[in-house]
Amino acid sequence: MSMDLDTAALFMEQLGNQTRLRIVRLLVQAGRDGRTVGELQSELEIPASTLSHHLNHLRGAGIIWQEREGTLRHCCVDFDAINDLVSFLTAECCTGEVGRARRRAAG
Repeated sequence: MSMDLDTAALFMEQLGNQTRLRIVRLLVQAGRDGRTVGELQSELEIPASTLSHHLNHLRGAGIIWQEREGTLRHCCVDFDAINDLVSFLTAECCTGEVGRARRRAAG
């Protein structure tokens, strides 16, 4: 998947919130198994309604996904989406160095 500017901006907007960034980092640490909503709430020490609000934002942006297992809701980070964001941000890494090197050589 190739990320476009609008999607990258949406991801960055959602990750610009400290609580949401903490959630994503906790889910990245958990790996592919993710964490339950209860585990996240316990770790973050925030009310369930506040956590639900932030999870809805992250899920709506496509950064995380959730699945039910009985009475538990598991949250998982979408590693493909995160990797796409990193690729988008670094896609043109160091391309400006060639131009600077040419200007120095010509100058």
